[in-house]
Amino acid sequence: MIRTLPSSKTYLTGFRVFIFIYFLFLFAPLIVTAVLAFNDSMFPSLPWKGFTLEWFFGKGPDKIGIFHDAINLRSISVSFKVAISVTILSTLIGTLAAFLFEQEDFRFKNLLYILMLAPLVIPGVILGISILLFTNAVGLFIEESFGIDIKMLRPGFWLVVLGQFSFITTIVTLVISARLRKFDRTLEDAAYNLGASRFAVIWFITLKYLRPAIIGGAAVAFLMSFENFNTTMFLVGAQSTLPINLYLQVRDGSTPVINAISFLLIVSTSIIAVSNLYFGRKHKDT
Repeated sequence: MIRTLPSSKTYLTGFRVFIFIYFLFLFAPLIVTAVLAFNDSMFPSLPWKGFTLEWFFGKGPDKIGIFHDAINLRSISVSFKVAISVTILSTLIGTLAAFLFEQEDFRFKNLLYILMLAPLVIPGVILGISILLFTNAVGLFIEESFGIDIKMLRPGFWLVVLGQFSFITTIVTLVISARLRKFDRTLEDAAYNLGASRFAVIWFITLKYLRPAIIGGAAVAFLMSFENFNTTMFLVGAQSTLPINLYLQVRDGSTPVINAISFLLIVSTSIIAVSNLYFGRKHKDT
């Protein structure tokens, strides 16, 4: 809606109804999931049978809460390890790639930029299958030719990290590049004129300016890695990540402990998102 244009009362009413329905559709499933995390029932659905905290702190034998559920806790730990590894790699490579794409004399910039965007338009399922087939072929070739078994090329932790890294790095690069394009290069020139070294200029001026984008890109990378399912599904090994584990539980039947997990994820991701937005605006104001 363009506020500068005159609008009828009917149009404004319809617009408000649309906004209400949109946010209801967006948040109603999250609210229902959060409420059912406290439902005193053996099934993760209605009807409501009373309030309980057993799906968080229960020790069994009937109700085992998330804080005493070894399988779910292990999958959460695996997801955290994968997300932290992907975040570190994606932030590091994404920052370097952003600097590379801003070099005016870089000959193959456009070609590499297109190749970098390719993982974003390829479906995650296809990307996961492609990485799995490629690493299996490379691993078999190395084993048959040299007798070396490279475990990193098998489905497992590092293959999941590689698969997620292949497309999350692109997003981090775009986030950092968007801010780097707004950087005033005269600040670097002034620092050079005052005798600063190349490292000092990058560390104290350029990277300090990029800090909000780097932190924001890292937060996006962590959240995307933690909740990734499509690509991870084909690369995971014996130790499943949380999204894969939740999918298996929903498919085979589970207790409201999955609602408790979802509630904790909703709260934690909301805190991360709000904190990132708050500190980003605070840095912008200062």
